[in-house]
Amino acid sequence: MNQLFLILFTFSMMNPVTLVDFSSGSSLSQWVIINDGVMGGKSQSKIYLNDAGNAVLSGDVSLENYGGFASVRYQFEQIPIAGYENIILYLKGDGKKYQFRVKAELSDRHSYISYFETSGEWQQIEIPLNKMFASFRGQKLNIPDFAAETIAEISVLIGNETAESFALEISKIELK
Repeated sequence: MNQLFLILFTFSMMNPVTLVDFSSGSSLSQWVIINDGVMGGKSQSKIYLNDAGNAVLSGDVSLENYGGFASVRYQFEQIPIAGYENIILYLKGDGKKYQFRVKAELSDRHSYISYFETSGEWQQIEIPLNKMFASFRGQKLNIPDFAAETIAEISVLIGNETAESFALEISKIELK
């Protein structure tokens, strides 16, 4: 019986696990906007559900007062990710570059980051977890890339060192 459990557990670990699926009714109640206003900047952003049921992060990044970023984060009870290698983002961007970020524990001060480019069309972005690098306040840290076995926070950030408007539509985020 233990061997059967191990086989079933291993098989289930190979199937994608949905972290959030807006198109099937996920709420935005736990998503929090964090803009550069936390340090005096003037960037503005919002997140809302569009008519298609997808989350849309949109706004304007400002460089005034040493600003330059807008983001949204989602914190949840720590989940095990052993056996998963990638984050899959199903999204439609605006041709701009964004960052996807994870934290292994909510108490971590640093995040692990991967940049991704959007095309203006619907895309499936695959981010290898082990290629995400550590960063704190925009500075890359000299510590190993992501190797944790849990995730407790995901976030999306735009901060391209330019004043710009942006809009990113997200349908689903999965572990694979």
